Parts: sequence; C-alpha cells; structure tokens
Amino acid sequence: MMTDPIADMLTRMRNALARNFETVEMPASKEREGIADVLMREGYIRDYKVVSDGGHPLLKLYLKYGPVGKKVVRKIERVSTPGRRFYSSVADLGFVANGMGISIISTSQGILSDRECRARNVGGEVICQIE
Repeated sequence: MMTDPIADMLTRMRNALARNFETVEMPASKEREGIADVLMREGYIRDYKVVSDGGHPLLKLYLKYGPVGKKVVRKIERVSTPGRRFYSSVADLGFVANGMGISIISTSQGILSDRECRARNVGGEVICQIE
C-alpha cells in the first residue's frame, strides 16, 4: 500500500527527467490528473493522457525539454505531506524562485497553480513547488 501517491508521482517525474525519458507512466487518480493538468497549463509538460492497461488506468505524462535538451523542470519539491499538512491563505502565498516557479495548491475550486489562486482569491493546501 502506498502512503503518499503524490510523492510517488513527483519521484517518478524526477527520475524520468534525470534519465531524459520522453514519457513517464503511473497509476491514475483524480488528484494526479489535476496536478498533471496544472503542469500542462503552466508549460512544464507537453501533454498527459489517461490510458487503460489491463483494466487499471494509467496516467502517462509527456515530459518537456528545451531546444538543446535542457530540462524545463529543474526542481520538484513536496511541501505538504500526510504527516505534516501545510495550508496557506492567498495573502501568505509566496513566490517560488522569484516568480520563475510555481506552487500547486489543492483548493475548494480544484487543484490550481499559485497564479490561478491569486487571480481567484483562494487559498488551500500547498501540494508541491516546481522550479
């Protein structure tokens, strides 16, 4: 049994980026799809799809690299863990890497980036930070 599926997702992405893989697959869930959607909207991955493999849905992420093969995602860090939840109001949301990165936040309006949270004036649980 997996205790932290989001940390598993981020670790799989980190490992795939370290090996310069084009895609990475993981078990699908609504929360993982929401995170993948934010990553795609913010330009950190090319695309994502939910595919079925023997009855179990898999989330397939298509990773993004720069023109010379430089990684778009330099750092992925988990903020809120199952043992230590971290919540933030919209007023307390800081900027990641002086605005060059994003925080992914689970809100009452769905999973959003910190930019979208500021625009909608909502706070929530800070899932991770990406540079």
